[in-house]
Amino acid sequence: MLQKHEGRKKHMFKKTFKGGVHPDDGKRYAKDASYRTYLPQGELVFPMSQHIGKPAKPVVKKGDMVLAGQLLGEADGFVSANIVSSCSGTVKAVENRRTASGAKVMSVVIENDGQYTLAEGIGAERDYKTLGKEEILGSIQKAGIVGMGGAGFPVHVKLAPKNADEIRYVIANGAECEPYITCDDQLMRTRSMELAEGMRILLKLFPAAEGVFLIEDNKPEAIAAMEKACAGDEKLKVHAAKCKYPQGGERSIIQVIAGIDLKLGMLPADAGCVVDNVATMYAIYQAVCKSTPLMERGFTVSGDAVKEPCNLIVKIGTNMAEVLEAAGGIRGGKEAQKL
Repeated sequence: MLQKHEGRKKHMFKKTFKGGVHPDDGKRYAKDASYRTYLPQGELVFPMSQHIGKPAKPVVKKGDMVLAGQLLGEADGFVSANIVSSCSGTVKAVENRRTASGAKVMSVVIENDGQYTLAEGIGAERDYKTLGKEEILGSIQKAGIVGMGGAGFPVHVKLAPKNADEIRYVIANGAECEPYITCDDQLMRTRSMELAEGMRILLKLFPAAEGVFLIEDNKPEAIAAMEKACAGDEKLKVHAAKCKYPQGGERSIIQVIAGIDLKLGMLPADAGCVVDNVATMYAIYQAVCKSTPLMERGFTVSGDAVKEPCNLIVKIGTNMAEVLEAAGGIRGGKEAQKL
C-alpha cells in the first residue's frame, strides 16, 4: 500500500469525482443564519443505541441525580460508544422509547432541571501537544464521540487502524453536499481555529499524513475562514471541490483527494485515508483540549414550510418537536409534505 502513495507530494487533488448529480441545494434558506443555542425545556431522552455497533449499557437507575457530562451508558463492546448526559436533573426512567427509526430502544429519560450543572472536570483545559497517542484516543473514547456525518461509527475505533503508519491523508469532510443542511457551513465559518486544532490532534496519531479540509465551492465564507485558520501550517490544506451530490460520501472524497477508487469491501484506511466529518473533528477538539464529552451538535432546521429556518446548537436528547418549535414551527398556510 505504501508504494501507491510514494509520489503524494506531486499529487494534485481533483475538483470532482465520477458521476453524481446537482439538485437544487436549498441552502438559501439557512446558510446565513448564525448559530444560536437552544436549551430544551422538557425531558431529555438518551437512547443507548445512537451509533453503529452494540448498544451502550445503562449505568444509572430511576431516581438518580445526574450532571451534564456524566456517563449514562457505558460502551458495551469494541464497536460501541459511551452515552453522556447533556443536562443536569433526575433520572425519570430507564425504559424502551421509540426513536425516529420507528424502533423501540432502551433509553435513559432525564427530567431536566434547567440548570445544566456540569460534572466535575468537564471543561478543564489540556494541551494536546503533551499527550501521547493512547491518551488522545482514550479521551475521544471516553467522550462518546461517533461519526457525526450520519454513519455514527465510534470514532476511537476508526482512529486506530492496523496500518496507521501508512495513512497519508486525514480528511475533514466539510462538503455538506446534502440539500438544505447548513450547520457544518456555520461551524467552519465560526469555529475554524478549533477545527484546525482538531486536525492537528489527529495528525499526532498519523504523523506521516497531511490534513485536508474538503469543502464544496458553494461555501466561499467557510473556505476563506478555514484557509485563514490553516495559514502557515504546511501540513494543513484546504481544498475547494466542485458542488455536486454525493461529494460528501467517503468514496467520492477519496476519489478527489487520493485519486483512488475505493473498491467494494475496502475501508478508507486501505486507501491511506481517514475521513471524519468537520463536526466530528470539532467534537474531538472539545474532548481532548476542553475535557468535554459529546453533549451537543449543530443542527439545521430548514425548508420552505419552516417559519424561521435556522442553525441551532442542540443538546443531545432534545425532543424534535421542541427543535421545530425553536424554528417558529410550520409557516402559516403551509403543510409539511415530508419531514
